[in-house]
Amino acid sequence: MKKRTLLLATMAAATLCATPAMAQSNWPAKPIRLIVPYPAGGPVDLLGRAIAPRLGEVLGQPVVVENRAGGSGTIGMDATIKAEPDGYTFGFGVPGGIAVLPHLQKLPYNVEEINYVSLVAKVPQVITVGPSVPVNSLPELIALAKRHPGKLNYGSAGNVTTPHLGAELFAQEAGIKMMHVPYKGAAPAITALLGGEVQVLAADLPAVKGFTTRGVKILAVSGAQRWDSIPNVPSTTELGLPGVIVETNYGLIASKGTPTAITQKMREAIIATLATPSVKAQFAQMGADTVSSTPDEYRRIMQQESARWGALVKRAGITLD
Repeated sequence: MKKRTLLLATMAAATLCATPAMAQSNWPAKPIRLIVPYPAGGPVDLLGRAIAPRLGEVLGQPVVVENRAGGSGTIGMDATIKAEPDGYTFGFGVPGGIAVLPHLQKLPYNVEEINYVSLVAKVPQVITVGPSVPVNSLPELIALAKRHPGKLNYGSAGNVTTPHLGAELFAQEAGIKMMHVPYKGAAPAITALLGGEVQVLAADLPAVKGFTTRGVKILAVSGAQRWDSIPNVPSTTELGLPGVIVETNYGLIASKGTPTAITQKMREAIIATLATPSVKAQFAQMGADTVSSTPDEYRRIMQQESARWGALVKRAGITLD
């Protein structure tokens, strides 16, 4: 009887030990949730919906995009990080929630514990004006702002998001003063730009590229050189503002505790997805570059961004008020 009891206990223990490994080897066995921490229609949402169908094909299970907006991206990131660590929840890591907000407030998650998977896209920031603004170049915008200090409004995708900080960086380097008007995502900020509520918007190129036919004017790429998809638009460096360099890196993160074997499989699937010609074409059309990385490379880039934006926040006296 004792031998039988011991045998059953040994079998039960072996089963429990084998179950996680078996679950990992069979992953994915059901649809995967991809959390986008911004509203539908914005640049991060567009990137997510560009990769989701092909990523699902590579993995053999549907990848379902779920928008969880608010808190400058932190609500969606928090939902991702605190999800069940079973490999069925991934999300976009956004620079504001990783590299900026930690300098301004206590977050519901610890950035040191973010489970990085891989970079997905590199996106240039561009400086734009609305249809009613009587300028056609960055020097003309700077001259207008200097004639009317504090009278021009600039929008952003939210307080202390990279569009906010990019515009603030531009204003500092150009020696101008503008008023900040934050919105809950890039899409409403663009609506405000089109409607004249704000006159200026520093935004990710994918967010505004499709609105040039409606009068949005892209005056400059915030970078060291021109961007291939908009070759006629000058860079801030060539226009005499070499300090205005803003590129946004987006990548996938996983829920805290997700097994490394699963995140590695997801990384491999991301690499295969980004290599697909149709996905590359979609990214290029939006104005984004496909880019992958190791988890450590992604983490290191975000640490560098944190140091950079933290210095700007301190220098500019930016607060959440």
